[in-house]
Amino acid sequence: MSDNPPLPPYAEWPSFPFEGDLRLKSLDEPVEIEPSRHGENPADCLACTAPDENYIWVSERWRVRSLDHPTGLPVVLILEPRSHLDLGDLPNLLAAELGVMTVRVERAIRSLDGVARVHVSRWGDGAAHLHVWFLARPHGYLQLQGSFLSMWNDILPAVPEEPWRENLALAAAWLAEFGGTALAEPPRIHWTAPSRFETEQEAAAAAEGGAPAVMVKASTKDTARDTARAAGAGPSGPGEAIALPDPVAVLPPDAAAAPIAVRSAVPAPEPAADAPGAPADPGKALGTR
Repeated sequence: MSDNPPLPPYAEWPSFPFEGDLRLKSLDEPVEIEPSRHGENPADCLACTAPDENYIWVSERWRVRSLDHPTGLPVVLILEPRSHLDLGDLPNLLAAELGVMTVRVERAIRSLDGVARVHVSRWGDGAAHLHVWFLARPHGYLQLQGSFLSMWNDILPAVPEEPWRENLALAAAWLAEFGGTALAEPPRIHWTAPSRFETEQEAAAAAEGGAPAVMVKASTKDTARDTARAAGAGPSGPGEAIALPDPVAVLPPDAAAAPIAVRSAVPAPEPAADAPGAPADPGKALGTR
């Protein structure tokens, strides 16, 4: 080869990831005996020894896994047979199922939001166990079209982990609609309850820039009930009482000096029938008594 051979035409394609001064590597001389691929022996094969928990979806004869971390594309999946076989070694049953499974995995990925196309690739030079790659091209990124998508997957910044895990769970659930078991779970929602909620009076006072609301303690039956529950009393058995803070009622500042009306739990006695101001007896007035 010449010292500076011309670059191939695809170096000018918009999808080519590199620009600037590029030089081709020299082509090495061919070897007489090629090295063994990883996992030629099933005992050393990572795909054969990997548990189902490492996959997002499994069935009796097929498994689908993802990479162990987010990459530059929305999702990248790999389809593998359970049996230690390469593409040309598949029996007719698995060969026929490979076509069906390829379509299913492609549709599962294409059902995700923001995915325009799915590239399907099989190289087979690294590992002996058949593995088919599925790479999701995000919608609108026309520069990622074509055969360089796998390069862009390594070049682009990794997508956030939560949407990546959500995509894995959705794709696994889509596959499980046609059989097998989905093992990928969506990310958990991290939510912490506030220690105290702002009342309407406090919000209004804060909005008007006035004095802070006055907090007035008010014991209720619910306090005793909650204390009993916290102590373990009730159906689960008695327990030692735990002191809980009394609930508070929030009053506006101008109401702090006003007396608070307390409703008595004991009913007031009725006035005597002959007492002044006592209500008239309707039965006596009608002569029915």
